[in-house]
Amino acid sequence: MRRLSQFAEAVAAALLAIIFVAFILQIVLRYAFNWPVGWTTEVSLIAWLWLVLWGSAFVLKDHEEIRIDFLTAHVGRRARTVLGILASICVIVLFGLQLPAAYDYVSFMKVERSSYLNTGFDKLFSIYLVFSVAVIGRNLWLLVQLFRGKDPADHASDSPMQSGSAL
Repeated sequence: MRRLSQFAEAVAAALLAIIFVAFILQIVLRYAFNWPVGWTTEVSLIAWLWLVLWGSAFVLKDHEEIRIDFLTAHVGRRARTVLGILASICVIVLFGLQLPAAYDYVSFMKVERSSYLNTGFDKLFSIYLVFSVAVIGRNLWLLVQLFRGKDPADHASDSPMQSGSAL
């Protein structure tokens, strides 16, 4: 799992580097050479989309996510576990229900192409399907952990993708 986590972080870092290089290149081409180009903006936007969804799916650990825990912070361990189970089941069901429609939409988007790179939108938006499956997988993993008696307030081993976690 450690290698997978390192790979996921390396992909996120590469996407961030692509955004940075495209941004700097856009500035240099526009202001140093008076040659405004649009493809750098498109590259930045695509890399940003992939960075956000890839990072949310594989890099961000459960305890690093923004959560509204005003309810779970004021209840005991058993209630936190029950609420965690209910929340995980809801996420799994909702993401599972939307997955066929998301697949249909991404598949349909092959008819559209990006302006400068001439890449099909189905390829650009395919990261959403990866994200959806990863969210389902992470919540299935969390559900297993909750049924094993893990306290949802304990952040020691939230995710199978967490660096250094032993499974």
